[in-house]
Amino acid sequence: MRFALAQVNPTVGDIDGNLVLALQAAREAAEAGADLVVLPELVITGYPPEDLLAKPHFVERAMEAIETFAKEAACPALVGTPWQEQAALYNAAAYVSGGVVRDVYRKRLLPNYGVFDEKRYFTPGNANMLLEMDGSGVGVTICEDAWQPEPIARLASIGAKAVVNLSASPFFAGKGVSRERMLVRRALEFGVWVVYCNLVGGQDELVFDGRSVVIAPDGTVVGRARSFDEDLLVVDVEVGEPPRVQRVEPRIEHEPEMYAALTLGLRDYIRKNGFTDVVLGLSGGIDSALVATLAADALGPEHVHGVMMPSRYSSEGSLADARALASALGIETLELGIEPTFSAALDTLAPVFEGREPDVTEENLQARVRGMLLMALSNKFGWLVLATGNKSELSVGYSTLYGDMVGGFAPIKDVFKTKVYELARWRNALAPAIPESTLTKPPSAELRPGQTDQDALPPYEVLDPILVEYVELDRSVDEIVESGYDRETVERVAAMVDGAEYKRRQGPVGIKVTPKAFGKDRRMPITNRYRG
Repeated sequence: MRFALAQVNPTVGDIDGNLVLALQAAREAAEAGADLVVLPELVITGYPPEDLLAKPHFVERAMEAIETFAKEAACPALVGTPWQEQAALYNAAAYVSGGVVRDVYRKRLLPNYGVFDEKRYFTPGNANMLLEMDGSGVGVTICEDAWQPEPIARLASIGAKAVVNLSASPFFAGKGVSRERMLVRRALEFGVWVVYCNLVGGQDELVFDGRSVVIAPDGTVVGRARSFDEDLLVVDVEVGEPPRVQRVEPRIEHEPEMYAALTLGLRDYIRKNGFTDVVLGLSGGIDSALVATLAADALGPEHVHGVMMPSRYSSEGSLADARALASALGIETLELGIEPTFSAALDTLAPVFEGREPDVTEENLQARVRGMLLMALSNKFGWLVLATGNKSELSVGYSTLYGDMVGGFAPIKDVFKTKVYELARWRNALAPAIPESTLTKPPSAELRPGQTDQDALPPYEVLDPILVEYVELDRSVDEIVESGYDRETVERVAAMVDGAEYKRRQGPVGIKVTPKAFGKDRRMPITNRYRG
């Protein structure tokens, strides 16, 4: 049996465009002599379609597209689609052959955790699908069906020798390795071939990493598609024969993996939303340096515009670092001093503020002037503003609402500050771009004389592990203290995280790269008196 796994990059809502992608994949599969082309979960609509599924005309259009695909597909196929039957809507896999839809599998297990809301839209299926190919039974599953043993166990018990899985499994760091290990366990547990086809590409805050695989009953990976890239993986499954390793693309892990996810997520967000260029503030600090580098790598330097916006508190060293970064990347720079605008705002407010000492108000005012200038450039030239805040700052609210939080996309929103440095050093090892002084100087917002981040926050080497415990693992203050952290520090960090929820709700979306990101993953009330 020759399977072609079409690891494609659809766009949510672009049913016509996704249909073209699917038909092209079927043509290429036919040219490769495939007996069956497998396309990802909900490829016709893109994943996740969210409340588009509440629009009856959207579902009708998807159903029409499946009929068109069936008529025009160049070879037999399994294709992911919503499937309406009377009042029930299913997350389905349509089996098409000979110009018609011959059977439909309805996903049994609907995930409703983390970023998933499938029970909001879909009815679970309750029937198996077993195809016959080359004299062997081939079972069909969809994504979550493979995460639990029961659906594959059922198929193996009724004669499946291979199990196909159509998937849209979003990325977080380490997910590729852990997912493949799980699929290997399924093959070993039930003595079946596992044929797994994953989506690839960015969709809002989610990135799908591809890495489709074919695994033999003895756990051997005989085929693996590329990471973070479209691919057509063609593999011969020889039931009853010793496994034969075919095309197995290398794994990527750690910094290369996260950097690839960030560049793909950024590129697709820009491209799929109709933008060509981005603009961001260049402060000379590490966050804006990494975001500028990501943008240049994702979009090409000609599409990136950096803006230096010095104030009375900006150091010459920071300006020099910003210029050196822009030169190394080959991006356009603008320099717009904020002093006249900042001074005018101070003069306007002076009568109201009379008798009060300067404080964080004046610091935030500088950030808001900068945000205003970036948004003006966006309005005038159609450039999307990139926010440069990291997960550490956003966790504790060390950011200015309507200031440095302005923007249409926040690429490193889910990257802790310590990981920002690791990614920057890894990228510099490939081709130096970020000045060494940016990597070694104490981080500072430069909103008052002599300011550093550690004036307001614990060192990031202390802060970030506490945030992992509190934000990602949902551990209590007492539990975190018991693991060895200072109680006063933990209580302060927890209070800052809880108090910043209103800010995070108003910030731009950003790419999920950790097991629990702010947004769909972590949904906390703003009005909330619980502490602990």
